[in-house]
Amino acid sequence: MSFQGNHDAETLRLRANAEALARLTNAEPVLVGVAPALEVVPGMSPELILTSGAPLAWPEYSGGQRRALIYGALYEGLARDPDEAADKLDRGVIRVATTQEHGCIGSVAGIYTASMPVLIVEDRVHGNRAFCNLYEGASRYRLNYGSFDQEVVDGLRWLEEVMAPVLSQSLSLQPVDLKPLMARALRMGDELHSRNTAGTMLLTRELTPSLLRLAGDPAWAGRVQSVLEFLMANDYTFLRVGMAAAKATADAAHGVPHSSVLTGMALNSREFAIRVSGLEAEWFRGPHPSLDGKFFDGFTPEDAEWIGGESCVTETVGLGAMTQACAPSLMEYQGGSFATMLRNNESMYAITLGEHPAYRIPALDFRGSPVGIDLHAVLSTGVTPLIDGGLAGKDGGQIGAGVLRPHLGAFQAAAAAYELRYPQASGA
Repeated sequence: MSFQGNHDAETLRLRANAEALARLTNAEPVLVGVAPALEVVPGMSPELILTSGAPLAWPEYSGGQRRALIYGALYEGLARDPDEAADKLDRGVIRVATTQEHGCIGSVAGIYTASMPVLIVEDRVHGNRAFCNLYEGASRYRLNYGSFDQEVVDGLRWLEEVMAPVLSQSLSLQPVDLKPLMARALRMGDELHSRNTAGTMLLTRELTPSLLRLAGDPAWAGRVQSVLEFLMANDYTFLRVGMAAAKATADAAHGVPHSSVLTGMALNSREFAIRVSGLEAEWFRGPHPSLDGKFFDGFTPEDAEWIGGESCVTETVGLGAMTQACAPSLMEYQGGSFATMLRNNESMYAITLGEHPAYRIPALDFRGSPVGIDLHAVLSTGVTPLIDGGLAGKDGGQIGAGVLRPHLGAFQAAAAAYELRYPQASGA
């Protein structure tokens, strides 16, 4: 291998990473609509159920994620009971695919069925779209946490029949530019993964003029009031909007040949996985992250279970744990200290390529958030990206929250694939 070959390959990698970073920071995500998944999600079909994480065959799903898929089939009317749903899934009458194959992003188990409404976010710079389903509400028992009862069904039906039509009508009058909204939410105490209080408030403010116009029609007035009450009572509503914005942003940076920038992190019931911009659609897998969490009263680490999750897409675009120091109130929710949060946040600059020009951290003298996680920087430092996240329980529902630290296995697998594809460009 010649010195010139190494030099040229490294130049290609650096240029590719600069391009991927520019796409991450230049993206302009806009919330443009809400519609049933069947109408807008690429490749969606009536018998298809989407779920979080790197792809698995149906028999490989376990625990709460497997239950959530069965419950999704029941909700959609594809089966009468869990046994029939499992049988149809076994026979392939009901099919399962990952959200990632369909431009979607999933919170925890991330269940999508054909009738479920999805948020539509478009990156106006690069032209791509991403989708996320709607937040189910404050109860810790939600379909995406592996729960299913009449309360869950009623909540999902309300999203279909009330929330989605109202948001669809409102956004048809006035789409919402998300990047400036998210930048402001950071300055108001969110990190836009585990804390979304300011984001939800700012979204509500953006929607209010069109909602008031809609409420002037007696046919809509009651539904508008119900939606406003939901928005005021559920601070996590914006998380799904932010996830769709992050997915659209990350997708815009994906597919740059030679780039070693991460454009996805995801969990399923079996593993943690990453994707890399220059390595096409392949996911590289490793063990689940280590957990440093705070459990809700009455729960212990023995009650926790991995059931999937893709909200860590926020970290790939410079949000979440990359802006942890913006949200000192997270100490009460997930434990720790503010000094630890500052150290955690500062440690992420060692594994990223740049600082986000729009997403700034007041506690770090308005330094731009670390953005552009570089595969080779992770391996050379041994530092993996932190993730803020919720904790699921074995019996369904959310039981806590905390900080996740992935192990190196998935990154090592990706680096091996990168070296095979670009044999003179190993930067590790």
